[in-house]
Amino acid sequence: VQLQASGGGLVQAGGSLRLSCVASGSVFSIVWMGWYRQVPGSERELVAGLSSGGITDYSDSVKGRITISREQNTLYLLMFSLKPEDTAVYYCKARVVRGSTDDYWGQGTQVTVSS
Repeated sequence: VQLQASGGGLVQAGGSLRLSCVASGSVFSIVWMGWYRQVPGSERELVAGLSSGGITDYSDSVKGRITISREQNTLYLLMFSLKPEDTAVYYCKARVVRGSTDDYWGQGTQVTVSS
């Protein structure tokens, strides 16, 4: 599975952004997809996840300000009411089950929120 993330950029506080992550390859084996973010010096943290059954999971820090969704092979993260503390590199991840379980990561996309 290959993942291609896009949609990051510079936005003012209070603004919105939509991140996209296009999956290709063995997409029928994906059981879960999610978005993580990472700032320098910190561990990558889960922002939101979406199972193939439609179950969503959101970090408390973003709940109410972020919506995760998926259309066919593309995972979206709609972020609104952005805060400077949302500034990070955002990564998409896919969990694939084909006998064994493997995780795949996309390249990061930078989100910068100015105050």
